[in-house]
Amino acid sequence: MKKQSSFNKVLAYAKPYKGKLFLVGFWAFFLAIVAALRPLLLNLTVDNYLIAAKKESNIIQDTFAHFMNYFFAGNDKTTNLQILVIIMFVVLLLEVIAQFYFVYLASWLGQDIVKDIREKLFHHLSNFKMKYFDNEPVGKLITRCVSDMENIASIFSQGLFMIVSDILKMIIVLLFMLVINWKITGIVLLIMPVILIATNIFNRKMKVAFNEVRNEVANLNTFIQERLTGMKIVQLFNREAIEYEKFKEINEKHNKAWLKNILYNSIFFPIADIISSITLGLVVYFGALFILNGDTETSVGQLISFNMYISMLYNPIRQIADKFNVMQMGIVAADRVFEVMESNAQIQDFGTIEAKHFKGNIHLQDVRFSYLQGEEILKGINLEINAGQTIAIVGATGAGKSTIINLINRFYEIDSGTITIDGIDINKFTLQSLRKQIAIVLQDVFLFSDSIYNNITLFDYSITKEEVITAAKKIGIHEFIMSLPNDYEYDVKERGVMLSSGQRQLIAFLRAYLAQPSILILDEATSSIDTHSEELIQQATTTLTKDRTSIIIAHRLATIINADLIIVMDKGQIVEKGKHIDLVQLENGYYKKLYQAQFENEIVN
Repeated sequence: MKKQSSFNKVLAYAKPYKGKLFLVGFWAFFLAIVAALRPLLLNLTVDNYLIAAKKESNIIQDTFAHFMNYFFAGNDKTTNLQILVIIMFVVLLLEVIAQFYFVYLASWLGQDIVKDIREKLFHHLSNFKMKYFDNEPVGKLITRCVSDMENIASIFSQGLFMIVSDILKMIIVLLFMLVINWKITGIVLLIMPVILIATNIFNRKMKVAFNEVRNEVANLNTFIQERLTGMKIVQLFNREAIEYEKFKEINEKHNKAWLKNILYNSIFFPIADIISSITLGLVVYFGALFILNGDTETSVGQLISFNMYISMLYNPIRQIADKFNVMQMGIVAADRVFEVMESNAQIQDFGTIEAKHFKGNIHLQDVRFSYLQGEEILKGINLEINAGQTIAIVGATGAGKSTIINLINRFYEIDSGTITIDGIDINKFTLQSLRKQIAIVLQDVFLFSDSIYNNITLFDYSITKEEVITAAKKIGIHEFIMSLPNDYEYDVKERGVMLSSGQRQLIAFLRAYLAQPSILILDEATSSIDTHSEELIQQATTTLTKDRTSIIIAHRLATIINADLIIVMDKGQIVEKGKHIDLVQLENGYYKKLYQAQFENEIVN
């Protein structure tokens, strides 16, 4: 089956807007007609009222004569000339009106289409597996969602419809020229293939050039986004000069890509102007010869009108090349956007069971998983968690602790084995309902640049402020929030930089509490925080874990000594399990060594 082109895919989004599409086509046709009338009226004015030369009549002259005799019989030539000038003014006014509606509707349609594509792209991205975001730079995805979309909009506002309008204008102008004087038109047509060939070569070169430009734009966006986000690290390790040199290198590549684009434009447009000027010169030369040799079918008025017609004929060809640039950029952008939209990185959500509430029995049976093929992270994990139980998972960095909770939430898909909740495979639950019953408090809490209230509710307007305040009081953080300027309306800025890591953790705990999940997961939620925040978090943890299944991942073992069950992991396997009091008594036990090392370190400090 032949793969559909990106251009056709973009056009498919125009189907819901057939009314606007029809209006754009109507105004394009009307614009072509009125534009072609202006030179004709000038021709008639010159030949009938300014020059008394005898010439053979043709269909246009006859039609004009009948028109003037029928509507303005009895008027003298001066009055008829004035009437003709008024008609020319009306035609010009109609051309302006047609141009306005055509450009406005074409741009409006383009923005509507891009709005639909952008919404679909964002929805698509929000359902991707975490693995996709692990491999794709954020800056590149931002480029797809923003600047690439604007380039797609230009397909309609500055590309496709403008080209259609220009082609219509060229066809109608050629018809007028053939009717007015076919011999002079023949001269024009003999030269036209030259500019058409030049335009075709130019378009092919520009497609390659624009592809390079889009690649470099994505690279530039990725670099800037990452360095701005990690500016603290850049300055902390004195990498300003190094990063500046890297930026200069990427910026130079971007500059060279654009210079290639500029070079092709600089070559083509002068060539197009020269061809147009040569054509005009030949028309004037041969037209003058025809007149001097007594050809009554050729007149001065025709030569003047052909001067305008050549411009109207060749300028669209010249502009079509420029608009093909825009088209090429839009199509290249569409290629990239549809590449993301057609990616099979979405999480498979074939579940049919709505998870209303979990008792909380979780069972992992022979679960194997690898982020990269051939590099197994979990190596046949078997784990059973009973409803209402609080378990802790400990181990060295990279042991696979966080991977387990990522799999329970289906952020990633397991390679083999099964994970069940209350005896049902998690793949059988709808993804949304599964995640609604599981709340996670991460070590690195992400906050949006907005108020504390909106960061707590995550813009769920069904949650009232009274409910938020009541929940905050229950987990003991209401006073902390009220101590901030504007309390719940305090703007935390981008990524919550106005709050400490401990304060951000407290906001995350309140989020989780409001969700009232069946299963709670705390991933390193008490690491890297001050003593006061830790006390508040311990209080919040006690409230949150009450009467629900809870999984706590922790490096600080002192925070999980009261867990119902402690799972000890090493290199993707469970090496020990039991209560704290039992594990510390195991001779040469992995947990015992971890606990002793931390205990001794705390005494030293």
